[in-house]
Amino acid sequence: MISNIIHIDVNKIISNKNQPRKIFDEKALEELSESIKNYGIIQPITVRKIYDDIYEIVAGERRYKAVKMLKMDTIPAVIIEAKEEESAAMSLIENLQREDLDFIEEAMAFERLIREFGLSQTQLAQKLGKSQSAVANKIRVLKLPQSVIDKLREGKLTERHGRALLKISDEEILLNIVEKIIKKDLNVSETEKLVNSIAEDINDKKKKDRRYIRNFINYKIYINTIKNAYNEIVKTGIEAKFEQNESDEFIEIKVKIPKKGI
Repeated sequence: MISNIIHIDVNKIISNKNQPRKIFDEKALEELSESIKNYGIIQPITVRKIYDDIYEIVAGERRYKAVKMLKMDTIPAVIIEAKEEESAAMSLIENLQREDLDFIEEAMAFERLIREFGLSQTQLAQKLGKSQSAVANKIRVLKLPQSVIDKLREGKLTERHGRALLKISDEEILLNIVEKIIKKDLNVSETEKLVNSIAEDINDKKKKDRRYIRNFINYKIYINTIKNAYNEIVKTGIEAKFEQNESDEFIEIKVKIPKKGI
């Protein structure tokens, strides 16, 4: 249920803890506050009453911050009845419609709504008017290391750039790739080719490493077999000798058994 527009004391309004936008451009806020100073607030903020005379912002966080910068006493607002889950969803939807969020902020907001309100990806998608796959793809980007996510945001790269990186798990390699993407201004297609090439090199190296480990284990088994045979000979009282030499190409094992005394 929506009420009429009323003026509320700014000190009785609190920010929405589920506000998806975490970074506010100071210059843009200053410009907004200047506009409000000259022309007033054209669109009231939307709030919900949470207890006593305290209200939580549902939509209009930037307008609220700009008004506080101007040290205004009150702000025009529309009070609605909404539960926390509805308020969080409405706050996210408003930002999505205004295209105010970067793709990381969107992904974090999606993930938080799912976690805090026990929603499935399908349920969240329905609330936001999106497909389940769009929600899933957005959240997948959060699997990247935080340092890589920060670098993506710093370079103002896209969600598709981020998703292309998911084929690789090594943090250092990922950071180097992002540096290269930014430096060479690679588009998504070029980024995917670069990532695929590096992923193939990594897989080839892993295969070689696995072969090396397997061969290493095998030759250790062979050596132990010979050593066990040598130990059995020594147990009989024969003074046999065991020698092992290793080069880059071969492992040489000599077992010397004296003819005398056999």
